[in-house]
Amino acid sequence: MNLRLFGLSLLFLAVIGSALGVVYSKHHSRGLFTALQAETEVRDQLNVEWGQLQLEQSTWATHGRIEEVARGRLEMTLPDARSTVILLE
Repeated sequence: MNLRLFGLSLLFLAVIGSALGVVYSKHHSRGLFTALQAETEVRDQLNVEWGQLQLEQSTWATHGRIEEVARGRLEMTLPDARSTVILLE
């Protein structure tokens, strides 16, 4: 009888331990999933910002913008035909 009671007690403890392990595992996986969702949102926001920065860079690098800065801030002008020298090989 004592051996049977010991076996049942051991089985009961194993079932309780297994149940606690399942609860812990489920809680941990939910926490990881929440962290994954947050990181996915950050990634999406960074992708949007990256696209906006690429668009801004292409806007600043247009020929019209470069010519505007050269004429306005740097006071550069196109040389006239008399100042142009063509070199031939």
